[in-house]
Parts: sequence; structure tokens; C-alpha cells
Amino acid sequence: MNENGIIYANPDPLDEGPRGIHRLRRRRKAPVLFAVIAALVLVLAVVLVMFLAGWRYKKVVFDDGSWVKFFGVIRSDEPVSGRFTFSNGLTGSLSRSTGKLTYSNGDVYYGSLKNFRKNGVGSLSFSSGNVYSGGFADDVMEGQATLAYANGDKYEGGFSNGQKSGAGVYTWQNGSVYTGTFREGKKDGRGKLVFADGASYEGDYVLDRKEGQGVFLYANGDRYEGSFKNDMRDGHGVYTWQNGETYTGDFRENALTGHGTYTWPTGRVYTGEFLNGAIVRSGS
Repeated sequence: MNENGIIYANPDPLDEGPRGIHRLRRRRKAPVLFAVIAALVLVLAVVLVMFLAGWRYKKVVFDDGSWVKFFGVIRSDEPVSGRFTFSNGLTGSLSRSTGKLTYSNGDVYYGSLKNFRKNGVGSLSFSSGNVYSGGFADDVMEGQATLAYANGDKYEGGFSNGQKSGAGVYTWQNGSVYTGTFREGKKDGRGKLVFADGASYEGDYVLDRKEGQGVFLYANGDRYEGSFKNDMRDGHGVYTWQNGETYTGDFRENALTGHGTYTWPTGRVYTGEFLNGAIVRSGS
């Protein structure tokens, strides 16, 4: 409205030609540009807050060529909470509140993490139901530990390179107990196995088989002392039956085979050759 009371309509930028159109375009671009800048500032602020809170991304490559990637909170160069990705295809989530590392295959680890691997003492619950509690070295079970199996069996003793090794005690759910040495996860060396039925073996083992010298006490009262091979009586030994009969001589694959002496409680004695438990020719 001018001084004479005449009302003019708002000027239309289009009526001003190219300059008006350019001014209109700038007005329309201004809110978009402001929104982009605001979003960038917000993103930078979030990144800054996360950085100050300890959030980091890290990839560690190990000597064997395997690697692990981690994105999450890191304190003193060790993970506190976040997400793992492993070179073997597994992933894992580390919880700050519980301290548990849950793997994508269902395994759950609780314990020491150093250099983004299980190192030190911890507990690993497998998806199978087995639970390992003890030492770790670079993600591998190592040192003294207890392994409780889902079927009720239990092992307490040493581990090396992820397998039972050194001195240990293995208890089966049926009550049988082995106390002795292990190698590569198997009974190996000197040990004693007491069976649930009362029988027992004490002697040498090689990779889970009786091999070498040992004493076997049978549940029925029989007794064998001597050489074993491939989990059987083989070589020279003495077998004593619970009724008093004895055999001293050679064995092959559990049978009396070779030269030996058989003694009866009556005083009768036979010395000569045997084959598969039978006398094959007369002797003295």
C-alpha cells in the first residue's frame, strides 16, 4: 500500500525475468543445503562421541595368516564390547554387561582376551554341550583345565595344542576312571584304568591301546602280568586264573601261543608248545 492507499500485489519473481528465477532457485536450495550441513555436523558429532567413548575399528593379522576384525569399544588396546569377524567365517558379539563372547556357531566364551584372542584363563561352552574351563593360548586350549562332556564324562588335566596332553584323569559317566598320561588327546605312556565292573589295568599305553608291560586284574579274579601289543596280551606273560591254575610263557593276540608252562593246583605241570590256547605236543 502506498501513501495514497493503493495496494500493490507482492512482486512475482518470474515478472523480474532471469534475475527473479535465479533468486527463487537460491531460496529453494538454501533449506536443502542447511539440512545437508546439519546432517554432516550430526554425523561428525556422533563419530566424535563414539571415538571419545573408545569405539574403534581394528584388524589384526596373525603369523599363521589368520585374522580377526573388531568394531567396538577398545580400552588399553583390548576389546571391551563390540563385534568380531574371524577369518574362518565365524562372527562373535562381545557383551560389555556380561563379558561374554557369543559366537555365531553357538559357542560362548567368558574369560581373558588378549590381542583379540582367547589368552589366559577362561571358560568355553560349546554348542554341543561340552564345557572347557582352563587355560588358553592364542585361541587354543592350553595348560591345566577341566573338560566336562555333555554325555557325563569328565577330564581334568593338561592340554597342549587343543588336545589332552600330559598328566590327567578321565572319568566316564559309567564310573570307569583312567589316571595317567595323555598325548594327542589319547591315553599314552604310563597309566591305570579302573573299570566300572571292578576290573583294572595298570601299565603302558600307546595312543589309547595297551602296549608294553602291564598288569590286568579281571573282574572274575583272574590276573595277567606281562607284555601287551595292540591292546591284547602278546609276548611273554603270566596268567593266573582265580581257581589257582597258572600259565607262564608266550602269548599272541590274547591266546596261549608259543612256549610255556602250565601249572594246575593239583601240582601237575606241563611245559611245552601251545597254539591258540591248546597243547600241541608233549613236553616234560
